[in-house]
Amino acid sequence: MTMRWGISNLKKLRSDDPYLSYHDVRLTKDDVVTLKDDWLTDNVIAFWEEYLERDYLAHYRFSNIVLLRPSMSFMLIQTPNPLTLKDALPDFSKTTHIFLPINDCRNANQAEGGSHWSLLLVSVVDGIAFHYDSLNPANRDEAIQTTKKLGTLLGKQLQFLDLPDSPQQENSSDCGVFVCVQMKHLLLKKLMRADKEQKVSMSMGGKHIDAAQGRKTMLEIIEAFRKEGERRRS
Repeated sequence: MTMRWGISNLKKLRSDDPYLSYHDVRLTKDDVVTLKDDWLTDNVIAFWEEYLERDYLAHYRFSNIVLLRPSMSFMLIQTPNPLTLKDALPDFSKTTHIFLPINDCRNANQAEGGSHWSLLLVSVVDGIAFHYDSLNPANRDEAIQTTKKLGTLLGKQLQFLDLPDSPQQENSSDCGVFVCVQMKHLLLKKLMRADKEQKVSMSMGGKHIDAAQGRKTMLEIIEAFRKEGERRRS
């Protein structure tokens, strides 16, 4: 994959130098470089969630959908008693759906660990956790554990539903891109278009995901925000 994306700017930066500060997310050079062809970092996925919240969810005042950050999802699966996290996590009392990026890292002390991302979408109203894994069933155990712990936190039993017809990646590095693209599709094409009384199929079966285009789109959005920040400072 070849992309022209302001690489000259990146070459001038050190690995941990900030590239973009976007509300609560700080992207470094290393984070942005992963968008070329590497495994996406927690920060890149957190940026995408922040972007979806502010550019899309903000326009739906009555939506009660939570996009849980990767760090919070990881904290949930690593904590023996999820009830101790109530003050650290969002208030789910009125939440209808929760998106959780799932990471296969087993070491609680390893920052940016793991080797695979998948997506868990929990319909709180229906009591179902839908799992989308682009290397199915790689993250099945982690997703099941997260579902059980989230159920404890919510005070209700959740049915875990693995979706084997989820789009599958063709390499070892596109899993994070699949998570981001599917998250946007499920949010905008499924949940945001559904009537309150309407049952919507949450399957991604038959949906083609162009990972190269997904990376390009995410990078273009980051570049646009960076240039906007530079204009404001000039």
